[in-house]
Amino acid sequence: MLMYIVFSSLSLLTASLNLLVIISISHFRQLHTPTNLLLLSLAVADFLVGVFVIPMKILEIEPCWFLGDLVCVLCFFLTCITVNASILNIILISVDRYVAICDPLHYPTKITQKRVRLLILLCWIYAVFYSFMLVYDNLEQPGRYNSCYGQCVVNINGVVDIVLFFILPITAIVILYLRVFVVAVSQARAMRSHIAAVTLQRSVTVTAKKSELKAARTLGVLVAVFLMCYCPYYCVTFSGYDIMMGSSIEVYMSFLIYFNSCLNPVIYAFFYPWFRKSVKLIVTLEI
Repeated sequence: MLMYIVFSSLSLLTASLNLLVIISISHFRQLHTPTNLLLLSLAVADFLVGVFVIPMKILEIEPCWFLGDLVCVLCFFLTCITVNASILNIILISVDRYVAICDPLHYPTKITQKRVRLLILLCWIYAVFYSFMLVYDNLEQPGRYNSCYGQCVVNINGVVDIVLFFILPITAIVILYLRVFVVAVSQARAMRSHIAAVTLQRSVTVTAKKSELKAARTLGVLVAVFLMCYCPYYCVTFSGYDIMMGSSIEVYMSFLIYFNSCLNPVIYAFFYPWFRKSVKLIVTLEI
């Protein structure tokens, strides 16, 4: 009963918070920037986690699976798509912040809305294709790995999954953020060293730099939360321990992964004033 309450609350909260992000960015034309399009794509992935993935996880808590072998595989397939799309979107956001901080003069020409839309499309296509290849054997013959009736067992290549959607993304995200952090710190020191030159041009530049530094901090928090939520699951998998679906340890680690989808919009709320303002307009029906 405690698991039902916790997962149901998490599902409702995740769907609601990410829906606010989706409505905010979609409705307000001022928010149609390349960075916010990436945040919108991430919010869509996290919204699907709250609406479909977590409720399916609630059903897995039951001792027996009553929805059939095909639905079991399809549920895992949808979980792979949404979780992988969320990871890929975080990588794209890291790249976006890297270009904005490390090459700000060329950022408007390199990161355009057209290119971002194309990257988002490729991100989702890759997530679907990879997830399909991951569960292809299971889709071809659903239930082939079940040892008895009423089980929901999906067999995947754990090594490939760990390399492609943990080691490589973590490495890319950490390297990009460390580079962003170093450049942001050097920019902050440069601003302090030229504090004497008080001009209108400097004031505008400092405002822009502060905005970019704030975005870098937001990325840092996003990366830290991502690592805390995903590391336990993949570390246990990497150790060679077989995780049984529906077991207490599998439920706990799945909760951490899904909790990341709930925390992402909370991070936006704390760090982005535009999100707080748009949420206020939506909740008070002034939209």
